[in-house]
Amino acid sequence: MWELKTVEKAFQHSSQPLFLGTVTCVVLTFVLSVTSLPADAEKGRRKVVHVLEDDTGAVIVQTAPGKVITHRGGSITLPCRYHHEPESSDPNRIRIKWTKVTDALVFEDVFVALGLQQRVFRSYRGRVSLEQNGPGDASVIIHNVTLEDYGRYECEVTNDMEDDTGFVNLDLEGVVFPYYPRVGRYKLNYHQAEDVCKEQDAILASHAQLHKAWLEGLDWCNAGWLEDGSVQYPISHPRDQCGRKDTPAGVRNYGYRHKEDERYDAFCFTSNLNGEVYFLKRFKKVNYAEAVKACLRDSSVVAKVGQLYAAWKIQLLDRCEAGWLEDASIRYPIVNPRTRCGGPQPGVRHLGFPDLKFRLYGVYCFRKNQDNVNVDVVKMTQRPGKSSKDIPMNTTTTRNI
Repeated sequence: MWELKTVEKAFQHSSQPLFLGTVTCVVLTFVLSVTSLPADAEKGRRKVVHVLEDDTGAVIVQTAPGKVITHRGGSITLPCRYHHEPESSDPNRIRIKWTKVTDALVFEDVFVALGLQQRVFRSYRGRVSLEQNGPGDASVIIHNVTLEDYGRYECEVTNDMEDDTGFVNLDLEGVVFPYYPRVGRYKLNYHQAEDVCKEQDAILASHAQLHKAWLEGLDWCNAGWLEDGSVQYPISHPRDQCGRKDTPAGVRNYGYRHKEDERYDAFCFTSNLNGEVYFLKRFKKVNYAEAVKACLRDSSVVAKVGQLYAAWKIQLLDRCEAGWLEDASIRYPIVNPRTRCGGPQPGVRHLGFPDLKFRLYGVYCFRKNQDNVNVDVVKMTQRPGKSSKDIPMNTTTTRNI
């Protein structure tokens, strides 16, 4: 007959701190072994009676609490360790599997290993490997981290019929920014919102990322899609035109909306740049087509909106001069607010979408790092505002400039 037993004995102790836990296991009705300390070492310590378990081969997995943080382009270890009870299990029979879990409970295979055999899946190929830091280490290293790597990962260790899992959250340093296209506000369904964020070197932000941005002061009175299909917006300064003045500050949530039929703006997220955003110094201002050519002549391309936000937030780009961006909007980044530079708060100023031919401004260019300097000339010569989902283009502006 089997029964569950926990046996523990504690002695009087001194002021020394204690850190010993209870041992719990499945045992026969008789105690198999006992460990104890010499009499002169018992004072000031706890004495634990260890009870051996049977040979079921239980697997216990331990992962890091909370989250691990990196940035786009970096490398990060997703920590996961395991041990067996008993510890004499054959390591070649251990199966390690890493899976990414989305908010919609969709599971994406990342990595699997059985003994010496390993397989990496899809976009993780060539970027994920076992850390192999001693026995019981199931940690993996992700190299050249992408924006899409952000999220929750499951570590599963299996030994024959026994298994256990743990979870690790991978977070990225970066910035959340609101976005709407040239056609105007509230024109994007969920899939179009995904596309416009990608076109601006970003992804749809998560609720956690938007909430963090709100804690840092983001205040935006237009609702936008998030990556989980919900529609939300952050309010730091309640006012009547943004959900009533007498309501508390916070992230307002419309809930999950119909991804095909309903239209909103987007909240995008981006991280570190593999290059530099800079304001191109010229003797005269230019229209959009001339801006594209000017950046190309300088071995660069017109910067995307996400790239300008990343340069402002991470590289602390501060320039009180309005310039063209790739989507044909006019913006400029302010880190240190000052007179005649758009208000008392830091941020990326947005002056709308002016006429492409007759309005003249400067231009913000983006140059990739030297290890990846190929310029996509064809893409940069396409007319702005045209998305891969055929969002129509017009010259609607949100502000006369």
